[in-house]
Amino acid sequence: MSIDNVTARIGQIQARLAQFATAPTSATGFANQLTTETVTASAAGGTPTDAAGVGGDDVVAEARKYLGLPYVWGGTNPEKGMDCSGLVKVVYRNLGYDLPRVSNQQAQAGRPVASMADAKPGDLIAWDNSSRNNGVDHIAIYIGDGKMIEAPRTGLDIRIVDVPSTPDVIRRILPDGASAANTPARGAAARVSEGTPYAGLINAAAARTGVPGELLAAVAKQESGFNPRAVSPAGAQGLMQLMPGTARGLGVENPFDPAQAIDGAARLLRSLIDRFGQTDLALAAYNAGPGAVARYDGVPPYRETQNYVRNVMAMVND
Repeated sequence: MSIDNVTARIGQIQARLAQFATAPTSATGFANQLTTETVTASAAGGTPTDAAGVGGDDVVAEARKYLGLPYVWGGTNPEKGMDCSGLVKVVYRNLGYDLPRVSNQQAQAGRPVASMADAKPGDLIAWDNSSRNNGVDHIAIYIGDGKMIEAPRTGLDIRIVDVPSTPDVIRRILPDGASAANTPARGAAARVSEGTPYAGLINAAAARTGVPGELLAAVAKQESGFNPRAVSPAGAQGLMQLMPGTARGLGVENPFDPAQAIDGAARLLRSLIDRFGQTDLALAAYNAGPGAVARYDGVPPYRETQNYVRNVMAMVND
């Protein structure tokens, strides 16, 4: 049997196995790492069962966690290495989407996107580079600005690169139009007084993200008592008590730097407010993780989380 035939046969076996594979549960940590539950989802077209949905920024942040991980053919292990479709599988699985295992099947999930001009962060972009395989043989996650995250090939690590050419396939897994009910308005959001610790940084982040400054201040007070050097028993760090993995996903290089911490927390809260549509649910997700909020369809029945939400909301409403 020739090399080409062997390669083609391996692709067929992978595709057949993927039809019977069941995605294992994977933990995703958020600000305080109270819980590691994930949202379940349907594999039919990649449509989530939770009405709130997941944003493209969530996909990009999750994919960024694996930058520098080695390419491993057939790999789906976030600790040891992954191939291109393994990366896509793991990223979306951690956000509650059960996609197929192999790239040619992943490239049929979701909905088609007409062109790169219409592509959004979180979309899948794929190429059919070889006649030996059935369908596409390389897939990546678009992150915006003409760039993508990919697991390229043996000898190279997962990386961010420019989109090299027009993809043969562009697919959108995420639902369009997440609910925005009860969402704080963007723009010049409620400012905090100059007497508030880190008022300048908080007001600047509020203006950039539309998250009210008073909410950011209340979270900082509840999380750390405005102590930028705070470390929790669980390992959350800094003024906004970001877990190391969450900080990396947000691009926060030093969570002990108040400017970076406030900016990262503001962007995280913005994404959670956009996803869940209500400030109290966004706070619950900041504390317990979005999977717990989706699972219980509201603030989870954890005493710590319920007290956390109650305390922060009380400060905001004073």
